[in-house]
Amino acid sequence: MLIKLGVSIRNIKRPIRRTLSPIAKVFKKYGEEAVITSTVEGNHSASSLHYEGLAVDIRLPVNNLQAIMKDLRLELNGDYDIILEASHFHVEYDPH
Repeated sequence: MLIKLGVSIRNIKRPIRRTLSPIAKVFKKYGEEAVITSTVEGNHSASSLHYEGLAVDIRLPVNNLQAIMKDLRLELNGDYDIILEASHFHVEYDPH
C-alpha cells in the first residue's frame, strides 16, 4: 500500500488501521496498488469522520472497479461504509 505525498496515517484510529491490510490485499488480488489519498488532512464536510481519524480515502483502481468494491464490502464487515466517489473509495468506520 502506498501513501500519497503529504498524507499521514499517524492520526487514524485503530478501526481504520485495521482496514489497511484487507484493502491492500483486495487491490493486490486484482493486480492493483492501493494508494491512500486522504486521512485527517484535506477539506471534508464539517461532520466528516476524517477529522476524527475514522475515515480514509483510497484512489480508485485503474481496472476492476466493481469487483474490487464488491470484495472490499465482503472483506470489511458491516461496521464500515464504502462509498464510491469520483476519484476514490471513501472508507469510514460507522457501526450501525
